[in-house]
Amino acid sequence: MLPPTSRRVPEHTMEEVNQRIQREMEERVARYRDASPEEIDHRLRELDHEWDTERTLEANAATLAFTGSALALTSDRRWAWLPLVVTGFLFQHALQGWCPPLPIIRRLGFRTIHEIDRERQALRALRGGFRRSAPSAPRSDVAEERFAGAAAR
Repeated sequence: MLPPTSRRVPEHTMEEVNQRIQREMEERVARYRDASPEEIDHRLRELDHEWDTERTLEANAATLAFTGSALALTSDRRWAWLPLVVTGFLFQHALQGWCPPLPIIRRLGFRTIHEIDRERQALRALRGGFRRSAPSAPRSDVAEERFAGAAAR
């Protein structure tokens, strides 16, 4: 079972967006079923650099707050509303797991850290990283088992 903080973003995302993100991940994992361990390692390195929803929200909020503050100090103090609104959204997200920019970020395909980790686990299983637990099972069976287990959480 996922901790409550890991469920907040998907719970506040339209189901069709969640399903699209899930389907795209399953398709990516399926493309790696016959890949070499080196190709899988390359994809795992890409996943290490993927921006998740939290990082994206934080970076966008910081950029807008900084921009609004700089404009309020150098141009017109009415720009001070921008950092106030943005930090309010960020605080709302911290408390509720939702804020107005979140649906846009999710529609753009940004995933939660848990969703990224599920792909990472499935790829490691394909690569053979979990073979100790099921030595006689083919790689794809182990990956499907790990993927199904991660999806159930």
